[in-house]
Amino acid sequence: MTDRLDLPEPVAAYFAATKSDTDAVDRLFTQDAVVKDEGHTHVGLAAVKLWKASGQFTYTSHPFAAEQRDGMTIVASHLTGNFPGSPIDLRFYFRLERGKIAFLEIVP
Repeated sequence: MTDRLDLPEPVAAYFAATKSDTDAVDRLFTQDAVVKDEGHTHVGLAAVKLWKASGQFTYTSHPFAAEQRDGMTIVASHLTGNFPGSPIDLRFYFRLERGKIAFLEIVP
C-alpha cells in the first residue's frame, strides 16, 4: 500500500515490518530513538524494541497519505484490527536522522 506514496525508505520499511520483526527496529531506529504512543514515551533502542513487540492486539496498517512539514514526514494510516475502536485513522510523525528514525509520534 505504501508503493503509491512517496515515503522515505525507513518510513516505508517501518510500515512494511511486522510487529514481531524486532530486527527491523535495529535497522530502522537510531540508538537514542524516541517513540510516543498511547500516552507513553519510549526512549532508546531497547525500549523501542519492547514497545514494538508488546501489545495484545493484532492489526494491519494501510498508509494512505503523506506529507513533509517542518522536517517531519507525516503519514496518515488506516488501522484495522482486534482493538477497541477499530478501525481508526492515525497520524505518524517521523523525524529522520542519518537515514534512520530518530523520533516517532503516533496520534489519532
